[in-house]
Amino acid sequence: MNISQLETLLTISKTLSFRKAGELLNLTQPAVSAQIKSLEDEFSAVLVDRNHPVALTDRGKVFLEHAEQILAIVEQLKQKLSDLNHIPQGHIVLGTTTSIAIQILPRVLSYFQNQFPLIKTSILSMSSAQVLSHVENGTVDVGIGYLSDRSPQVETSVLYYDTFEFVVSPKHHLASVPRATIGMLKDIPLILLSPDTLGRRFVDRIFRDNAIQPNIVMELGSSEEVKRMVELDLGAAIISKLSITSELRHGTLKMIPVDELATSHPVGVMTKSGRYVNSAMRQFLNDLKGMPEDQFISSE
Repeated sequence: MNISQLETLLTISKTLSFRKAGELLNLTQPAVSAQIKSLEDEFSAVLVDRNHPVALTDRGKVFLEHAEQILAIVEQLKQKLSDLNHIPQGHIVLGTTTSIAIQILPRVLSYFQNQFPLIKTSILSMSSAQVLSHVENGTVDVGIGYLSDRSPQVETSVLYYDTFEFVVSPKHHLASVPRATIGMLKDIPLILLSPDTLGRRFVDRIFRDNAIQPNIVMELGSSEEVKRMVELDLGAAIISKLSITSELRHGTLKMIPVDELATSHPVGVMTKSGRYVNSAMRQFLNDLKGMPEDQFISSE
């Protein structure tokens, strides 16, 4: 058995095709077939059902689990050996929310990649709850999101604090009100984030605690979508203050303080406990945690 054979089996499990696997691995289809046949002969087990569509057998699925672990160990070994050169390099997979990806990461990554061009980054956008679970299972190296949920398998570090604010279009009838109460929002058409987001869970709890049944006219998956709908005066919203700095500066949204919403929510870094931190991640985390809070929440 060799690493190439394991990579071939992993690629087949993703593409469900010997031909496509060969194209991705720069191998001929007969070479792909030969590698899988060699594995099957060595372990006396049929790993791949060659009928159409191609699929892993039950034994193949069990084999794949261990193959993935072996490949992860090999990749970790490569990183450790690379780190001996003392040059931060490698690949980092970041998981974060849409608003954070838009507001924070352009500044952070621009600085970081100018300093360390050998470090490559991939960004996956998801809810904060999903960020936590992806860090837990190892599919995300570094997560950045709200730290409302905790896990013994994940280490966290606070970067800054955010709030959720009530916003309207300048044309809205409440735009001139200096302050509002949660009761004033009872019958106002609201555009809110989807129920699986931390912001929405917080808003639902505030309404529930104040015995208010909100008038929700729209639920959207990202802060950007919510902001555009509010700018069109299709409803008001309760949204992350971090995500509206540009709109407030340009006057396309108006923020109205609501006492009941005045709760700070920590936003921070998540990494898996006990995981080997390669030079790329170590440098990224050190720089990220060393940045002043106003670098994240400035209106620039």
